[in-house]
Amino acid sequence: MMKHLVLCVDDQREVLGVLRKDLAFLEPGYTIIECESAQEADEVIQERKDDSVAMIICDHIMPGENGVDFLARVTDKYGLKKTKKLLLTGLATQQDTIRAINEARVDGYIEKPWEEPELKTAVTKLLSEYTEENSITDQALTECLK
Repeated sequence: MMKHLVLCVDDQREVLGVLRKDLAFLEPGYTIIECESAQEADEVIQERKDDSVAMIICDHIMPGENGVDFLARVTDKYGLKKTKKLLLTGLATQQDTIRAINEARVDGYIEKPWEEPELKTAVTKLLSEYTEENSITDQALTECLK
């Protein structure tokens, strides 16, 4: 059975822990996967190709590949045009933000540190759009978003 994934990508383990806690309301409808790098997230997407990547929540400033470049690359490489993308950062420039919208087609942007209600509202809105745009009627997915 296909699972709907929410990938959380951040090089800081403690940030991933807070994300997991703040996103606990999504389970069991969605499978939350934590990745400490863009490369690890890329590997997860390849390994889980039979599942649907509903959302990627990604830090911008990371060693190796930054969040905007990663989101733009995987969107094109894996055809993730329907995947909702949320960029997390405290250090993005105006140019970074413009690139995030134009190149990575980011659906939302949250500054670090965030407040749990702000993140929950943004994630709920985007995943509701995802389920509607993809005609998903799975009750487990829609119930957790209420």
